[in-house]
Amino acid sequence: MKKRLFILILITSALIPLAAFGQSDPGKEMEEPLPYMSGGAKETAVFAGGCFWGVEAVFESLKGVEDVQSGYSGGPARLASYRMVGTGTTGHAESVIVEYDPSVISYEKLLDVFFLVAHDPTQFNYQGPDIGPQYRSAIFYNSESQKEKAEDYIEKLEREKVYGQPIATEVTELEAFYPAEEYHQDFMALNPDHPYIVYWDAPKLRHLEEMFPKLLKK
Repeated sequence: MKKRLFILILITSALIPLAAFGQSDPGKEMEEPLPYMSGGAKETAVFAGGCFWGVEAVFESLKGVEDVQSGYSGGPARLASYRMVGTGTTGHAESVIVEYDPSVISYEKLLDVFFLVAHDPTQFNYQGPDIGPQYRSAIFYNSESQKEKAEDYIEKLEREKVYGQPIATEVTELEAFYPAEEYHQDFMALNPDHPYIVYWDAPKLRHLEEMFPKLLKK
């Protein structure tokens, strides 16, 4: 029975992109999206670590994080849609933009959570069941300070052999972040019983609670 259930979960996970694709409005996806514009004086950070549903939920759980949006980074505006990014040929990666208060949580702490909880940085061009460069591990920096901190963090991970494998995370300058379609936003919060969420993303939140309990919102 357990084996049959496991197979069912994997099959369901494989069909998720098709299901989401079916929910989209083809007419709207042909429109060129506008890049994300931050409101206020808070800082932003952009991370890519596989399917954005779980990565978004992880960062949303942190004190000092005021907003997280799922979206696309690394490619041109005209190709920033779920339909196109899913082909793996756009240059985009599924990513999240984190708007945070640096007086409450530092960029270094965001790096801790990204590398140690949100995804597996040793997986090259895939995460879990999701395969393709659109699921690659990446940090899109928006300042020289972010670039230096990200590169130093990766060097430390490799020097201390934290994973025992090379880090696949690329560190790239952010050109633009394009918010994903509305049905992708807050997906885990709105669909906690979705098979993909239960099997792949809920464990990330449990791991976050175990590793960084003091960083969590009450």
